[in-house]
Amino acid sequence: MILEAVMLQVKQGMEKEYEEAFREASKIISSMKGYISHELQRCMEVKGKYLLLVKWESLEDHTVGFRHSKEYQDWKTQLHHFYDPFPTVEHFENAHL
Repeated sequence: MILEAVMLQVKQGMEKEYEEAFREASKIISSMKGYISHELQRCMEVKGKYLLLVKWESLEDHTVGFRHSKEYQDWKTQLHHFYDPFPTVEHFENAHL
């Protein structure tokens, strides 16, 4: 299992609209092969800042399966116009310590 982590900054004044769009777009990501779970956390200190955490069975399920799919194009259309700046996506694995 890998964890996709993304710090998102939503354009000022668009937070409510973003959360509604994200709720709808969640149907897309949750239907993808290799998807395990996701959560969107709202920052308490910085307005418009969110943390997206998505668990995938493998890195390729996200980077190839999702990102190269028709569904990803719908995801982009619904969500990417909210972000400024555009976010950096990082992937993490359990360190087994």
